[in-house]
Amino acid sequence: VDRGINYFDVAPTYWNAEERLGPALEPYRKNVFLACKTTKRTKKDAEKELNESLKKLKTDYFDLYQVHGLANILETKEALGPGGALETFIKAKEKGLVRYIGFSVHDIESALYAIDQFNFDTVLFPVNFINYHSGNFGPQIRDAAVQKNMGLLALKSMAKTKWLEGAKEHPYGKCWYEPIDEPTLASLALRFTLSEPVTALLPPGEEPLYRIALEYLEKGIIPLTEKEQLHLKELAKSYLPIF
Repeated sequence: VDRGINYFDVAPTYWNAEERLGPALEPYRKNVFLACKTTKRTKKDAEKELNESLKKLKTDYFDLYQVHGLANILETKEALGPGGALETFIKAKEKGLVRYIGFSVHDIESALYAIDQFNFDTVLFPVNFINYHSGNFGPQIRDAAVQKNMGLLALKSMAKTKWLEGAKEHPYGKCWYEPIDEPTLASLALRFTLSEPVTALLPPGEEPLYRIALEYLEKGIIPLTEKEQLHLKELAKSYLPIF
């Protein structure tokens, strides 16, 4: 908060994050944008989890509530269909418990389907130079969301590649992927993401990586030059994208 961060994103699946963040954020709640999510796909289960999250986070409302982690078309149709979680979201917005409705996604087909089916306010998805250039993952979601005037929320800007098969010991226990931890490349990766039409960027939750991101973000947003863009496009060929 002291460094100007005003967007906070949390979810029940992030271990004890809600219990920790609720009391810590309480004194600042009126001055921040608080986003939460649910992996529940039915109306009943989503309503239960929404109420539990509000209680744990010590707040009367969420600025943004999201369908969390859409990974395939079947569960996306379930969440958005009759009796699905989206019905809870709409009801919660009418009651003032939620200001905006969004979804997070790791699958292009699911993302495009969701964007087409409902006027979501936001989409949270990986915006990463390796995924874009080596995996062709991200531009499709960006273009569809921009066309509908949605807010773009960026994940995985500092992701590098998948851990080598059999790698059991590494210093980043919260990262299921190998992160970018070299400050110069991390700065370029963050600048790539912020050069896209994103509304907000979520750094990694691993504390040392989070601090690297904060140190860069304090300096302000510096768009990539054309030379730097070409450098990252070439560098991306060296890595296996996580998506």
